[in-house]
Amino acid sequence: MKTISIRELHERTGAWVRKAVELGAITVTERGKPLVRLEPVPDVRSANPFRARRVRPGYARLKGKLGRGTDSTAMISEDRERASPS
Repeated sequence: MKTISIRELHERTGAWVRKAVELGAITVTERGKPLVRLEPVPDVRSANPFRARRVRPGYARLKGKLGRGTDSTAMISEDRERASPS
């Protein structure tokens, strides 16, 4: 991990922020004492939780037993037809 002084950070903030993206975490010190750490933000786009999902074992066992269910639009249409005073 790279270590820089707070003075270096103050003089070249933009350059050190870009370096943190390249190198990883950079520790900023003052008089040799660590103060903060500059870390790049992880790329959120690459961590799509829906692509990494797995079927749970309980659902996998039920999957063959479950039907397709009822189309909710058909149910709503039937209710509207019954409720309308024709």
